[in-house]
Amino acid sequence: MQVGIDVGATKIESVVLEDNGNETHRSRTSCPKDYFTIINTIKDIYLKLEKEFKKELRIGVCHPGIHSPQTGLVKNAPNCNWLEKKPFQADLRKALGREVFCENDANCFALSEAIDGSGKHYKIVYGIILGSGAGGGLVIDKKIVSGPNGVAGEWGHNQIPYFAAKKENFESSNAREAEIESFISGLGLAKRFNKIYGKNLKANEIFALNRKHDIEAERFIDDFKVNLAMSLSSIINILDPDAFIFGGGVSNEIDFLNEIDSLVRKFVIGREYEGVFLKPKYGDASGVRGAARLGRSSIY
Repeated sequence: MQVGIDVGATKIESVVLEDNGNETHRSRTSCPKDYFTIINTIKDIYLKLEKEFKKELRIGVCHPGIHSPQTGLVKNAPNCNWLEKKPFQADLRKALGREVFCENDANCFALSEAIDGSGKHYKIVYGIILGSGAGGGLVIDKKIVSGPNGVAGEWGHNQIPYFAAKKENFESSNAREAEIESFISGLGLAKRFNKIYGKNLKANEIFALNRKHDIEAERFIDDFKVNLAMSLSSIINILDPDAFIFGGGVSNEIDFLNEIDSLVRKFVIGREYEGVFLKPKYGDASGVRGAARLGRSSIY
């Protein structure tokens, strides 16, 4: 049995998995905005589960950002800035008095889907997270690949392809605004729709208008499809994944993966790609399930 804990911007979710992947517990509580309160909350959750199941349980924790291999401190966690530059894993190990494995939430999502989710039959699985931002996780042979700097899979911070930027008449001296994330994430879509059409809408509202065949929304989402396909092709040209698994709030709005599948071939070298584009078996629950598997399935 393993305990998985998912620390997010608004909630802390916990799950207990049996070795065969069956869930025997799931709960959720609000996430405190104070670092040491988060540590104590996770400790309380774990001790309660240990008492309930009457045995010592292995534990994994997923969270935004990554632990720097150089410093051991969390970095790149803008949605949970109370974790930023903190020795989260070391402090959890100290508080619980046992081994605790921590990992990026997108990596855990990809791990879960690669082990017994939509990607279980594939060798190279790339988890695409499209939410308020754009992130990703890479799993090969059912093991997370995070790289020596912990940033493998962070495709959303690459620069948007030249032709996509040219098509949108993009001009900016801010390098962050030229990142893929600014063109295909939920916040990026809302910002660009407002800039182009002067309408302050959330991403899900834009997708809803697209489904109603609103002309502006349809034109905007058509551009989104091309930008997404261009961006995915850069991953394929480097890693050639067998499967892409799409998670996150924006991904939940996508009901045209078949179109993305076709578009990607226009930008992949040789114009051939035999991989698949899939929705996750466990949806938003995949992150915490992947966290539970860290103690036996990840690379450290």
